[in-house]
Amino acid sequence: MAYLKVLRGADAGRHVSLKGDRTLFGRQPTCQVILDDGSVSRQHAQITESHGQYYVEDLRSRNGTFVNDKPVAKPTQLADGDIIRICEFLYAFYEIGSSSDLQNEMKFENSGDESAARETLPNSGVMDDDLDERSSIISKLDASSASHHRRLNVKPEVKLRALLEIGKNLRHALKIDDLLPKILDSLFQIFPQADQGFVLLTVDDDPKPRLRAMKNRHQEDDSLSISQTIINRAMKTGEAILSADASEDSRFMGSKSLAGLRIRSMMCVPLVAQNGDRLGVIQITTYDLRSKFNEDDLDLLVSIASQCTIVIENAHLHAETMKQRDLQRELEFAMQVQLGFLPNKKPQQQDYEFANYYEAAQHVGGDYYDYVGMPNGSIAITVADVAGKGVPAALLMARLYSAARYHLLTKPTLAQAMTGLNAEITTSGLGHRFITCAMLILDPQKHEVTYVNAGHLPPLRRDLDGKAEYIDIEEAGLPLGIIHDQEFQQVVLPMQAGDTWLLYTDGFTEAMNPAKQIYGTARFKDFVKSGPLEVDELIKGIVDDVSKFVTGRAQSDDLCIVGFQRNP
Repeated sequence: MAYLKVLRGADAGRHVSLKGDRTLFGRQPTCQVILDDGSVSRQHAQITESHGQYYVEDLRSRNGTFVNDKPVAKPTQLADGDIIRICEFLYAFYEIGSSSDLQNEMKFENSGDESAARETLPNSGVMDDDLDERSSIISKLDASSASHHRRLNVKPEVKLRALLEIGKNLRHALKIDDLLPKILDSLFQIFPQADQGFVLLTVDDDPKPRLRAMKNRHQEDDSLSISQTIINRAMKTGEAILSADASEDSRFMGSKSLAGLRIRSMMCVPLVAQNGDRLGVIQITTYDLRSKFNEDDLDLLVSIASQCTIVIENAHLHAETMKQRDLQRELEFAMQVQLGFLPNKKPQQQDYEFANYYEAAQHVGGDYYDYVGMPNGSIAITVADVAGKGVPAALLMARLYSAARYHLLTKPTLAQAMTGLNAEITTSGLGHRFITCAMLILDPQKHEVTYVNAGHLPPLRRDLDGKAEYIDIEEAGLPLGIIHDQEFQQVVLPMQAGDTWLLYTDGFTEAMNPAKQIYGTARFKDFVKSGPLEVDELIKGIVDDVSKFVTGRAQSDDLCIVGFQRNP
């Protein structure tokens, strides 16, 4: 087993086992390794396992991931003893965990708290004032009547072994459908007079329990004797019910469901969760009048039921965890697919520098940016923001990716490309979602920027002297997807030496702090005026400043920013 040793961080000295095929590092609570530091991205890096080999990959983090002080630019295979650095956190990678610390850690993680399984259901009272207060019994049973009962032939040590066996079986069952038959098999071993048993469980928010498992001692008998009256009483009161002859019990007289049943003695015990919720009931029945259950039997079944309840709750939690894990994997895969749509490298152009940053508010997002090399050597840059967040916005973003590239490469002008893109999005049948979009083409030979805006935030331009202004043009149109035949206009602006352009989405300007104040366009502009000269450092500074402003408040919108700069 491979593992990491924490060399520097809050848990220095502890071991982190690399379980499963993927271990995610970041600030997000769903990460396997949560790094609570503002310099760490929400999903910063991951370690994956493939055919016994381990690879570390940086997930487009803001501050990068390093192996042996070398930046990770692509999935990098790890070797025994490699040092991984994520911001201020330092880990050593080892392929075989043989240290006593790791072994102790594994023992701790794999052990269960068995003390809870030994607790019994608390008595909630009795149904008659003159009954024994230690048990909730409908009718008292004379013990002498069972003096020659075959149950007495079962030795105490056999019952003890059966209890131990049921505990062993239940601990290893994680699925409800596998668990319930084992419960009934064990009950028939403990109570040899039982002719029939069944388990009813509630489903979701439906308070009415449904049959989930049944067992008849005689295989040719496929009948099922269920009294809804008794079950309702057990579920309502939370009390275990013992009846010597339920069909003759005065408390249930008049119940049509009991008419004609062969029940001569039965025990019905509710499954009561730790928070008091009724999960269902366990009932076992005998048809032989000579084989009635007694108070000791009921006490024993209550103890078994409390143990079963804990395991059933654990099985429900396990099923929910598996469902959430599958959903998590699907979302993580969707995130990887979406990141694949984004550029994996910045343009390389003489006299120009490029930088970008992207972080979705959820696993996937609706913000989008792209670089497209044009046939004449120009570079097209697109930044867009799909209305909404999450999977629906991400799906529309994927459609936008291919459509925008197609129109940029096939239309003669940038304005016609935006016009064609709008017509396609409007007629695509994707619902009433709109997209704000800014497109520009940088001509590095003429040092000109051709610009079209479809309802997007205006770009911010800063000159060599530090003066910053928003490029808010009159020719800006409405967002994509609103008016089918809208025609867009373009403007051509010079790119002076030292000029820096920034295209961004509203995740920056509308970021909100705990006092519900927004970051705003004015604060954004002021930071750019006095920010670092190099465009890459400027974008990092913007991200850090917004992060400080929100002071730990959860990211509410996707973040996307692209910058380019003409060298002085």
